[in-house]
Amino acid sequence: MLADRHSLPLSIALHLVPGVLIVAVYLLLTQPLVKSIGYPPLLGWAIAMLLALVPFELGLLLWLGRRRNGRFSLRGVVHYLDKPLPRRKLVALVIPLILWFLVVSTVLTPMDDFFYRLLFRWVPFEGAGGGVTDVLGGYPHSVMVISLAACVPMTGLCFPVIEELYFRGFLMSRLPRQGRWAPVVSTVLFSLYHLWTPWVFLSRVIFFLPGPWCVWRKKDLRVSIGMHAGTNFLLGTLGTVALLLNLVP
Repeated sequence: MLADRHSLPLSIALHLVPGVLIVAVYLLLTQPLVKSIGYPPLLGWAIAMLLALVPFELGLLLWLGRRRNGRFSLRGVVHYLDKPLPRRKLVALVIPLILWFLVVSTVLTPMDDFFYRLLFRWVPFEGAGGGVTDVLGGYPHSVMVISLAACVPMTGLCFPVIEELYFRGFLMSRLPRQGRWAPVVSTVLFSLYHLWTPWVFLSRVIFFLPGPWCVWRKKDLRVSIGMHAGTNFLLGTLGTVALLLNLVP
């Protein structure tokens, strides 16, 4: 796994297995758990990621780091960390990327709805096909606020950072073929990994691609970490505030 290049089957497997584990943990454990205590599926997905994403993705990176370095270190395992951009240039890249993410994902929402109605109505997830309000809707106001606020540290900060370390820093740098197509392949496989929202595949490729491309171009993993975690944290925080102020139904 620490080779300069992964084989294509290994690369595909390492991209998709975490997604399979997250869905399995959700269906078998966390969906029944949150339903039994009267909480929405959004919290179930966050707990499923905590139980599957963190041990697999971060655990694998730390295990490989220990094998390579004799201690828990990401040196030689995660790439794009050695030549950081100056802080001013980093901020100048990340802010437009966050705006791109927010605007394009919003504009493409009708396309996501179209693909859900056309191909994915069979998906057995409560609230499937909608946004955050759909996986929170129908629950008491206090429960919705608690659920969304509890998810923000996980889905807004922890998980995006781990995903970027794993998918961009570890996997993208070891794709079978490098060059300008590496960010595209990385983004496509990353979008496929989100098995819990397959109807968002195409739009996710479009609004997410600039982040991996900038990482590949600038050799600085903080670019995609900033875009990914920044967007998720911003959306989660604003959503929580909007719920608290009763600005959303």
